[in-house]
Amino acid sequence: MSLSDNLLRIGVPSKGRLSELAMELLQQAGLSFRRQERALFARVSGIPADITFLRTDDIPTLCAEGAIDLGITGSDLLEEAEVSVDVRMKLGVGRCRLAICVPTTSPYQKPEDLAGKRVATSFPNTTRNFLNQHNAPVHLVNLNGSVEVMISLGVADAIVDLVETGSTLAANQLRILENIGHYETVLIQSPKCRDATTADRIVRRLEGVVIARDYSLLEYNIPREKLASAEAITPGFTSPTVTSLEDPAWCAVRAMVKRSEVIPIMEKLEQLGALAILEFSINNCRL
Repeated sequence: MSLSDNLLRIGVPSKGRLSELAMELLQQAGLSFRRQERALFARVSGIPADITFLRTDDIPTLCAEGAIDLGITGSDLLEEAEVSVDVRMKLGVGRCRLAICVPTTSPYQKPEDLAGKRVATSFPNTTRNFLNQHNAPVHLVNLNGSVEVMISLGVADAIVDLVETGSTLAANQLRILENIGHYETVLIQSPKCRDATTADRIVRRLEGVVIARDYSLLEYNIPREKLASAEAITPGFTSPTVTSLEDPAWCAVRAMVKRSEVIPIMEKLEQLGALAILEFSINNCRL
């Protein structure tokens, strides 16, 4: 199979955790495709688009050059690439932070202390820009892959790397000196996009999936005399759905609530007198 010049091109990471997240998001958004083993392209069924499997750190540059129209990549890689693209949306996954890390026993307390030192990183542009803002010019050791051992090897006095849980830092006896920034997976669009209408359609589909992940559907029964108080707790997106029950003294309420707030909301409803409080997952939505 080869790429078509007439179809929208979507670049996704070819391997790794970000690849899995991207594939799951696209398929939940109704983009049906099948990747043959080792294949570089896949045709999307029912939508004029091709999926292109690429190195994650190449996606920002290829998108800026117009080789692909949409791309899924990390905002950290986008910042590092220093290219001009449109960020259509944050995808709510792959969250991480980029941090300056030093040995736990080092005397360095702030970025300025690193002036003139050696810093190993795979993010040289982002690192240089940040340290220049702190008047701390350094000798950058540009590396690909893991940099945690570079201090032990005597290559660097500090490193700049992505941090998730911090367990790797602890294992290498490192501590965070300063956070450079927080990042997540984003959908980007080329300024040379060959099919803006299809791009907008795909963005809208992905929005439905991403928004749905932040919400749950809550349903419960409440005495009608307490309905106003219950609606104040669960106002819904525009307003809750209220249904009369066979017992005229009771009604059923259905409302979207933030998933992170479900438990305290359920507790408030229970204290108010609500019964049969149920939470349902939302897989997709249009708001």
